[in-house]
Amino acid sequence: MNPRIEHIINLLGWRVDAVTVTPLAGGITNQNYRLDTGRETFVLRIGGKGTHLLGIDRGRESICTSIASQVGVGAEVLHFFPAEDVLVTRFIDGTNIPPEMAAQPAILRRIVDSMHHYHAAPAFPGVFSPFETVRTYHKLALEYGVSYPDTLPRVFALMEQIEQALGPLHFPKPCHNDLLASNFIDDGTNIWIVDWEYAGMGDIFFDLGNFAVNQELNEKQCELLLHYYFGEVRPADLAHLHLMRLGSDLRESFWGFLQLGISELDFDYSEYAHHHLNRFLQNAASSPFEQWLRDVRENSHARPS
Repeated sequence: MNPRIEHIINLLGWRVDAVTVTPLAGGITNQNYRLDTGRETFVLRIGGKGTHLLGIDRGRESICTSIASQVGVGAEVLHFFPAEDVLVTRFIDGTNIPPEMAAQPAILRRIVDSMHHYHAAPAFPGVFSPFETVRTYHKLALEYGVSYPDTLPRVFALMEQIEQALGPLHFPKPCHNDLLASNFIDDGTNIWIVDWEYAGMGDIFFDLGNFAVNQELNEKQCELLLHYYFGEVRPADLAHLHLMRLGSDLRESFWGFLQLGISELDFDYSEYAHHHLNRFLQNAASSPFEQWLRDVRENSHARPS
């Protein structure tokens, strides 16, 4: 057994020989393990190297996970060891939801129900803006010697257009900000959401756009997402969602570029970064982009929720 895991098990007060440790696949930031004690099952999350540079605050993650648990969508937090960058939560027994299933109306409605629960939760610590995150990632990646493509001036010019069109955020809400399909678990009754490390107070439309782009929702599915969430589909809301789809790809791209400089995990961060950047540029060059900007600019009444 890994000596660090043995150390953590000792911190938990458990006998090392009484715990079965199984690596959990899929993570590209941290190391995750399933811990079986014979009576109960837990998830051990060990923070990756340099993840504080990604804007991840493990104490904040622990609090956001606890709040999400209190409102019925997050895993129960059992232990948090700040000095170890370790979070231990109760294991959620269920099945992951593939992206194509997440877009099915029955599943989509249940996912939206879970979103409503945490968007209405008590305030999360910290704030999140995809645009500020991009600027921070860009600066840090340069300090770590990462090179960017020559499209960067165009990228920042487009981002400025999006920011100006959206204007200031008047009604921040608790947001997850990383709604990948792998972060949803369906136990047959409830859809749980895990991995709250990027959570903070932010724009619910980033969650909606982030979910939409991660699951590759088409236009009709985006409209259905808004219908389930708001009970109606307003052009300004649809435009806001699409602009935040772009914001999500921007964040993912610059996240990948920064990981090139700091991560030790075996993952192709270069391909990841360029994939998201190219998709951002492609969608920003599409004919609806200018209409999205106009629709959100002309929406003088911001939604209160």
